[in-house]
Amino acid sequence: MRAFVAVEIQDDNILDAIAKIQSEFKIKATPVNKKNMHFTLLFLGEITEETAENVKKTLYTISFKPIEVRFTHVGAFPNPRSPRVIWIGVDEASSKQLVELASQVEKKLEPLGFKSDKPFKAHLTIFRIKTRADDISNIIEKFKKIDLGKYTMTELKFKQSILTPNGPIYSDLQVVLAQ
Repeated sequence: MRAFVAVEIQDDNILDAIAKIQSEFKIKATPVNKKNMHFTLLFLGEITEETAENVKKTLYTISFKPIEVRFTHVGAFPNPRSPRVIWIGVDEASSKQLVELASQVEKKLEPLGFKSDKPFKAHLTIFRIKTRADDISNIIEKFKKIDLGKYTMTELKFKQSILTPNGPIYSDLQVVLAQ
């Protein structure tokens, strides 16, 4: 099974505001569905049922406080002139807490053979771009400073991802609550 560890956005007001931003982008790209909005803390890739059980046991040992996240800007990877991913970023305090949680997840799962291929950067993917896209610097500039409000994340989720021609289907394998 294909799996990852994430924290999700479950606030309808914020999700609606994100959908409104997505509608402003007139580009050939696949928008991320509202119900799939999340921060991937660690992508695990293809794993066995046995490994999934070990991941579950390990994730239950993670302790974290609720994280208040404030969405503040839009960006693109690798850059706005040649985007592959368009994302929404968070303020510095939110980012710091999400980085700490991602680091804790990675440290706990490292003995099971999981290691991130790049440092965690707190971002919420809103588009994936498969073919070469035009320069979107002007649209990104428009959303350089936004305030979509804040959301308090209280759940860490171990998720399965099934890829389909109509986009991924995610399901929860485990939910760990903040303390």
